[in-house]
Amino acid sequence: MKCKGIILAGGKGTRLRPLTSCVCKPLLPVYDKPMIYYPLSVLMQAGIRDIAVITTPEDQHLFKRLLGDGGQWGVRFTWIVQPSADGIAHAYILAEDFLEGQPSALVLGDNLFLGNGFSERVKSLEAPEVGGTVFTVDVKDPERYGVVGFDGARVTEIVEKPAVPPSNCAVTGLYFLDGDAARRARSLLPSERGELEIVSLLKTYLNDGTLGVERLEAGLEWYDAGTHDSLLQASLAVQRLQQDGVLYGSPEEAAFRQGWSSLEDAPSVLKELGKTAYGRMLEQLATGRPTLAGGYAVSR
Repeated sequence: MKCKGIILAGGKGTRLRPLTSCVCKPLLPVYDKPMIYYPLSVLMQAGIRDIAVITTPEDQHLFKRLLGDGGQWGVRFTWIVQPSADGIAHAYILAEDFLEGQPSALVLGDNLFLGNGFSERVKSLEAPEVGGTVFTVDVKDPERYGVVGFDGARVTEIVEKPAVPPSNCAVTGLYFLDGDAARRARSLLPSERGELEIVSLLKTYLNDGTLGVERLEAGLEWYDAGTHDSLLQASLAVQRLQQDGVLYGSPEEAAFRQGWSSLEDAPSVLKELGKTAYGRMLEQLATGRPTLAGGYAVSR
């Protein structure tokens, strides 16, 4: 079954102020690209071409200016406004008409997944006809996240920001859910902070025995770039990985590898980015030859 994509790029970014006083969080730079490029490339790596971008009303024109209609990358954007920060699960209600009862992959606009093998991992996921799949990663501060509890290998609970975490396994901001997600989201009650929590939605699947949980392997890095420290750490990680010759968070590269666009036929893109290390890496990808300036050799 065809899977659609959702990028939740709303919110106020209060933990990143004053950086977000005039620029919303997903438009901030992570090393050499806007933050939203990274979750967008994840959906593209999963083979998803029909993508809804959910933004605040005041910021939507900025995202449209940056991303266009998606045609340059072989994808199509649908623009949806989230008037207020009503929770991650609320995104499924907003996107209900867009989804048309089809399964979806929702990714948060401030989440980055880095490391060799992740693109192959998401490519191998099939759209869930029933149930859902989430990814977890071991973290040092699980009290900041939704956390999964286990009984052996069996998942027993998901708890939002627990004072006493049942494990160190945090749920990342990438959710593959079936076509029932919007209906389930409508049945939820707001939490104490007035939001429809994604953990509450995931619990409905867990209670039905249809929620799959996959742990990210060692060597795959996840960043929730919602604080100044994590934003810096994410930028440094991308810098380190790209200096080793691997390009991350690039919709141009994702489209090229999917066969949705040809970099050879997009000289304007290479001309615009040609004076940057990012542009040189794309040029090398297009020509198959290493570049002299910077010495980048893209490989996966």
